[in-house]
Amino acid sequence: MTTQPAPSQSRTDMGAVLSWSLYDWAAQPFFTLITTFIFAPYFASALASSPEEGQTLWAFATATAGLCIAITAPILGSIADATGRRKLWIFVFSFPFVLCCWAFWYAAPGAPHAIAIALVAFTIGTLSIEVATVFNNAMMPSLVPRKHLGTLSSFGWGIGYVSGLVTLLFTLGFFAANPDTGKTLLGMEPVFGLEAASREGDRIVGPFSAVWYVLFVLPMFFLVPDSPARARIGPAIREGLSSLKESLSQARSNKNIFLFLIANLSLKDGLVALFAFGGIYSEGQLGWTTIEIGIFGILLTITGTLGLILGGPMDDRFGAKPVLIFSLIVLIICSVGMISVDETTVFFVIKVQAAPEGAMFASLPEQIFITLGGLIGAVSGPLQASCRSLLVRLAPHAHVTQYFGLLALSGKVTSFLGPLAVGIVTALTASQRAGMSVIIVFFAFALFLLMLVRENRSPETET
Repeated sequence: MTTQPAPSQSRTDMGAVLSWSLYDWAAQPFFTLITTFIFAPYFASALASSPEEGQTLWAFATATAGLCIAITAPILGSIADATGRRKLWIFVFSFPFVLCCWAFWYAAPGAPHAIAIALVAFTIGTLSIEVATVFNNAMMPSLVPRKHLGTLSSFGWGIGYVSGLVTLLFTLGFFAANPDTGKTLLGMEPVFGLEAASREGDRIVGPFSAVWYVLFVLPMFFLVPDSPARARIGPAIREGLSSLKESLSQARSNKNIFLFLIANLSLKDGLVALFAFGGIYSEGQLGWTTIEIGIFGILLTITGTLGLILGGPMDDRFGAKPVLIFSLIVLIICSVGMISVDETTVFFVIKVQAAPEGAMFASLPEQIFITLGGLIGAVSGPLQASCRSLLVRLAPHAHVTQYFGLLALSGKVTSFLGPLAVGIVTALTASQRAGMSVIIVFFAFALFLLMLVRENRSPETET
């Protein structure tokens, strides 16, 4: 198959760059409010019959979405490469995403089929936004010179983090109320007359995320240039599927890309498990409440944003690979440190006093845990941003969307392994600490593979 050379990018259209980055700003509330901090805990506590059942059902929905993403993302990516269109596909997948976000409002306690509504909306919504993200990522090479891809990627991730922080603070301050007191975090009644008893403040995050997405994704459609159409859908499907088969074969034969994709697989498995069980671990080992866990999540968002501010320029100056290696080393050290503490122990063997009753973050173990968690947040953003900038540098330009599909595949196809390993080891040892230690193995394996990858930092990627 003949490949086309990468376009020359002599100047940067800042309006297009900002509009492209607003996609991350638009999409992030779904992950912050629905997947992690607001709706998921609501589902487990108010819809499911028990927290254990809620976690199990949410995990099955996550796994189902991940499997669908693994199957569809590389295929659709290859079709988009053949047609030359990216924004069209983002538009197509935005429709079910917005509808699914709105559907969360109807998953009310005691409502018929509330659990099914929530799980179906979460599964399809996750699939839609993840696939749309593949196409958004693939527009990066046309926006800035290749030497600035690290900054562009980090900027997108960074404003996504800020969006998550802003919408989380807004939700806690004005929407979500304590069911016992009926007051929000700001000590006020929820706006719009939202009822605390029926958890309307928790459910409103669905429509809120939908409106937020529609408002802020529009500049990308209007101001970011797209590639010209090259083929009709029918021939493009045949060419795209054929190209996908070829790219899978090329990925296996291209040592750099193959090692990177396997490293990304191990890294993402570890991150999925870390973020899935971090709150559970802090509750079990330190006795934290929901408020303390929520504040900890806000801290991670802030440090993640700061990390991205530094990570982008470091990526441009030193390359994506050094940023990834440094971040993984910090992640491994901090993960070991975090599992070394509990309410009365630091560094596995040193005994200390527990925190006074009712005092927040007053004990030495809590302070160490917060500090190490903040560092993990600071490197997690650059890790994910530099992964996509490294792929752009490794992949042939004419098939960059296709390889972003493979990146999504490698990040999702085994995403169940990290949580499964944690669960098995925890069950066998009856120890949260032993279970969480498995995550370090995933990070260490990713680090080993990345050490073997050769990053291409020339102006154009070889095809």
